[in-house]
This record gives sequence, C-alpha cells and structure tokens, in this order.
Amino acid sequence: MKKIIKTLPLLALFIVVSSCSSIRVAADYDREATFNDYKTFAFFKTGIDKAEISDLDKRRILRAIEAELLAKGFTKSEKPDLLVSLFTKSQQRVDVYNNSWGMNGWGWGGFGPGWGWGWNQPSVSTSTQGHLYIDLIDADKKELVWQGMGTGYLSRNMDKKEARIKEFVTKIMEKYPPGSEQ
Repeated sequence: MKKIIKTLPLLALFIVVSSCSSIRVAADYDREATFNDYKTFAFFKTGIDKAEISDLDKRRILRAIEAELLAKGFTKSEKPDLLVSLFTKSQQRVDVYNNSWGMNGWGWGGFGPGWGWGWNQPSVSTSTQGHLYIDLIDADKKELVWQGMGTGYLSRNMDKKEARIKEFVTKIMEKYPPGSEQ
C-alpha cells in the first residue's frame, strides 16, 4: 500500500507530461474567398520579420510551411496569389505539486514508515506553451483569407525542435483548405 501511495505523485506527473505532447489546432477563414483559385504563394517578409522568435526557428517554420504548400500543389512565385505570414506567442507554465498530506496522513519521510507527519516536499516543473499562427493573405486584395493556429508545448531538446516545429505546421496546415480535414 505504501508503494502505491508513494508512486501516485509520479504517476500524476507522468500523465501531465505525456498529455503535453499533443497540439491543439484551429482555423478561421473568409467564407467569401474562393480557395480553389489560389495556386501560387510567396512569403510576406514584412509580417514574418515581426515574429518574436529566433531567425533559426523562423527558417524552420518557413521550410515546413513551404513543404506543406508544395505538397498541396502550390507553386512558389514572384507574383503570388497568396502571401504567407506568421506570428508566435509563448507563455511559461509553472506547476507545483505538493507531495504531502500533512498530519496523520501518508507523507514523504517523517519519523519513520506509517502514519505521522509527512514532509512537505513540493516539486516544481516548468514548461513553455507556444502558439503558432499561420496567415494566408490574398495578394491582390491584401486581405486575410485564412488563419490557422496551433497551441502546444515546445521542446527544449534541440535535437527534437525541428521535428516539433514540423509537427506544429503539419497539424495546422491539415485545416487548409477549409473543409478538407476529415
């Protein structure tokens, strides 16, 4: 019984960490736009320059967007139908877990095994939740026609960073064109 009680906080932490791997996506679009008419794209440098992330991450995101659009049959062009822009937001999340139930409860440590005072040993974890917005702008009208947004936790592991960025972009671009997702 004591082993089960002591492993509950670890199990809860595992569930929280494993649930952080998913990416939530949403999209909004202009219902008047004719998405079948869009065949070419270019990146909107003015908008992309405003994104508050490193140039390396911008290039990773742009390469992933380009790959997704090319896979959908688009062509990169000097005179595009669509301009692609992006912006990002992030927020730090701090979770504090209290591993003690206090007097006459099971706790970590105390004066020996069994009932008694448990030491209050909180554990703290931090994570960064990121938001990536991909905007598709009608190049002639200079109007936003589609926006996809992805929210999820970012990897601190540099080896996994590029794969995580591709995952974000892929999930978001599954929503384009409107009505194409299952």
